[in-house]
Amino acid sequence: MTAPASGAYVRRLGTWDAAMIVIGGVIGAGIFRTPATVAERTDSGWQVLLLWVLGGLLTLAGVLSYAELGARRPQAGGTYVYLREAFGQLPAFLFGWTMALINYPGSIAAVATTFADYLCKALALPQFWIKPVAVGAIAFLVSVNLFGIRAGAWVQNLFTVLKLSVVALLVVVGLVLARGHLGGVLDTNLAHPVSPGAFVSAIVPVLFAYGGFHYLNDLAGEVRDPQRTLPRALALGMIGVVLAYVLVNVAYLAGLGHAGLASSQAPAADLMSRLFGAQGATLIAIGIACSTFGYCNIAVAGGARVLQTMGADGMFFRAVGRVEPRTHAPQVALLALGAWAIALTLSGSFGQLLNYTTVGEWLSHAFGIATLFWYRRVLKDEPPPYRVPGYPWVPLLFVLTVPGVILATALDNPRDVGMSLVIIALGVPVYAGWRAWTRRAMR
Repeated sequence: MTAPASGAYVRRLGTWDAAMIVIGGVIGAGIFRTPATVAERTDSGWQVLLLWVLGGLLTLAGVLSYAELGARRPQAGGTYVYLREAFGQLPAFLFGWTMALINYPGSIAAVATTFADYLCKALALPQFWIKPVAVGAIAFLVSVNLFGIRAGAWVQNLFTVLKLSVVALLVVVGLVLARGHLGGVLDTNLAHPVSPGAFVSAIVPVLFAYGGFHYLNDLAGEVRDPQRTLPRALALGMIGVVLAYVLVNVAYLAGLGHAGLASSQAPAADLMSRLFGAQGATLIAIGIACSTFGYCNIAVAGGARVLQTMGADGMFFRAVGRVEPRTHAPQVALLALGAWAIALTLSGSFGQLLNYTTVGEWLSHAFGIATLFWYRRVLKDEPPPYRVPGYPWVPLLFVLTVPGVILATALDNPRDVGMSLVIIALGVPVYAGWRAWTRRAMR
């Protein structure tokens, strides 16, 4: 085996590590709260389960498409690399501008704050501690990842196993509370029709809860035997997420009933409290803290790789494009991303920024998967090591889903969607200014 070049990434992630990244990148805090919103917008238990299954299948279409893209271009940077090759530097920069500089650090700040909130509740700490704990969590995860992908993967594997344990506990508690009457509790009466408007309104939060599957592609440059490992890990990880989400919703419906789930502000805590009392609520708070902590770790690692790739391309500061020769980690990119996420955490401005970049995130998925059609047409003589099944219908299904998601979001939050489009558009003059500045600096 040839030794890696100095300053290059090293392929150290196996199938298990990669699948844990997929699961950890999708399962955050959403599954512990979003099902209540879905139940509120539906009329029966079977509708709730149908929406979570359909949402999982739609997301799986995107995941399988990303599997072929990752196998074709197993490099750090993921979607940024595909957009750069297929559509040029400007679309790639707009992705990096929207995601790596706003959405990723905003996500880290938001989820770190959620982690701190649940941890402080579990430990009965005053609210004053939420921001310091969130900042400490970000600093700790950045520090771990400075030592390389193996250290980050070890943390990820541990916290993904913990979050799956929490999911398993919820399922067991729901079945115990059902006391053998699961069929009646779920209300499988098909007489309740689903109106198109209610369907769209209810499936949007489901799709949001399934987001985050792209992080593994950001880390593709560190996956062993990527042509085989990436498709396998993406498929296995996403199937595991769908099973977990459906089973958790079965547990909620079994333990709380459809009406109880729809009226709950914290369904996971309510479910645990019914069986274990106040100790159950504390236990689930610790579980959610573990889940969100693991998500932050992936966002830190993945976001830094996108920033590093942009820096290496000259689309961001060159220093950020450096990969440390000893640890094979993008240390400058990690420190820059962590510092920006901490600044957003302390300012409290991350929530609005995250809302403003939601549309950008979905557009990046759609355009990223659309590059698959470019690869198939332009590089038809370059046989891919993995082909998405059902091409072109499977990737097309996901791409055509995105306009519906954006329209539904626009009807619900027109201001957020408008600001998201403005932020993306602002990337155009920023790109032009950056190119002009770099040209002058090279003279």
